[in-house]
Amino acid sequence: MKLRPLTGAITALVTPFHKEEVAHNDLRALVEYQIKGGINGLVPVGTTGESPTVSHEEHLAIIQTVIDAAAGRVPVIAGTGSNSTAEAIDLTEGAHAAGADAMLVVAPYYNKPNAEGQFQHFSAIAEATDRPIILYSIPSRCGVDIPVSVLVRLRAKYRHVAWIKEAGGSVERVDQIKDALGSDMTVLSGDDGLTLPFMSAGAEGVISVATNYAVTEVTQMVHYALANDYASARKIHRALYPFFKSIFVEPNPVPIKAVLAAKKVIRSAEVRLPLVPLSAEGWKVVKPTIPARKVGRS
Repeated sequence: MKLRPLTGAITALVTPFHKEEVAHNDLRALVEYQIKGGINGLVPVGTTGESPTVSHEEHLAIIQTVIDAAAGRVPVIAGTGSNSTAEAIDLTEGAHAAGADAMLVVAPYYNKPNAEGQFQHFSAIAEATDRPIILYSIPSRCGVDIPVSVLVRLRAKYRHVAWIKEAGGSVERVDQIKDALGSDMTVLSGDDGLTLPFMSAGAEGVISVATNYAVTEVTQMVHYALANDYASARKIHRALYPFFKSIFVEPNPVPIKAVLAAKKVIRSAEVRLPLVPLSAEGWKVVKPTIPARKVGRS
């Protein structure tokens, strides 16, 4: 189906590691797995890509690998956010130069700026690129959400700031954003378990963790919802809901990396400290929920 730009099912990619280094060959294989599964876009080095623990050089190299592997077949939305405005600008400029189609920019974390600080932060980043910017509101990690008033101001000033990944856990936030901005702001779910409820309120897709593995299934669910076939979408949602929940039994991306390694999509479930590998107890929760399919590294 024909989609609006930067909508549908988009994967927040894991960053594969092997022996403490970024496993670029595994990353290329993961990109191919995604595209073969029908994904609508890819996000390297977001939260799921362990952006806090990759170096600046690794960060840009990961983005370049995904751009090269995707080869224009799907949009690449580079994670370029930071709680330092200067660093976010630097990453955004680097991703722009590398050929990223769009940027995912998270709310500043830890320093908890007020609404004016957020507006100026995002404005400075928007001045650094003319490519689409997807704002990312995730108060559980950042300590603040992005106020709707800030979205209204940004949208009025910058035509390329027209998307938000909403991970606040509330369908009401979708209603608030749509009430204020209507079709001028595209909302994408940031929580796999809430994708369908969000879409029923007007969201147009998801930036998903689950699609790292269940790419075909989640993409189909989203496309059914976009076609207003909620009966078919609900069947997939219901089947996948246990998986959506279990992959957050321990901090993301620990469980989804364990799934990908167990199913030989990537070689290793390795994560970087302060994250640690999935516990035996966690695997007991995750394993029974994994969608049945035959996969393997090409």
